[in-house]
Amino acid sequence: MKIIIIGATGTIGKHVTRALKQDHEVITAGSKSGDLQVNIASAVSIENCYAQAGKFDALVCVSGDGHFGPLATMKDEQFRIGVNSKLMGQVNLVLIGQHYINPKGSFTLTSGSLAEDPIVLGANLSSMNGAINGFVRGAALELDNGARINAVAPGVVEESPAYFPFFPGHTPVTMTSVTQAYIKSVLGGQTGQVYKVW
Repeated sequence: MKIIIIGATGTIGKHVTRALKQDHEVITAGSKSGDLQVNIASAVSIENCYAQAGKFDALVCVSGDGHFGPLATMKDEQFRIGVNSKLMGQVNLVLIGQHYINPKGSFTLTSGSLAEDPIVLGANLSSMNGAINGFVRGAALELDNGARINAVAPGVVEESPAYFPFFPGHTPVTMTSVTQAYIKSVLGGQTGQVYKVW
């Protein structure tokens, strides 16, 4: 399979990339590194990325910025960081990518536990994660040529200790568990699913 991984050098992305590279052709993409450069907050950049990559069998996105901060001081501009990057970035990867993906290919997006298990300072990310989950369920009904779409929703991961104080009472999830969820989405047969890893 020819698999495009966006965010391939990130905390989660590097594990997913290593696992899928063993048996598949992997094209890495990121804002500053990788085989291809892409800014997912720009539809033009996404279009250019797909044009360079050509037809593909699977797209995995482990990327997307959001705003982490108190609701009392949050402004429209800050909230839109999540809208433009984590939400619309991933939505546009599908809207544009559906015209490049091979029959029976798959899209795997990333949401997160905050959609259902919110924390203080995380209102923006809770909103984006919930919207991504809804998009996946809706888009699964309409993708053509047997294309599938799922989301992986990890909790705070064991390799991100800087975030632990913001997740009181949460047990950090293992990178193995998170990576397996992405593999299940890419290599399995399900669609419209949100794989919760928390």
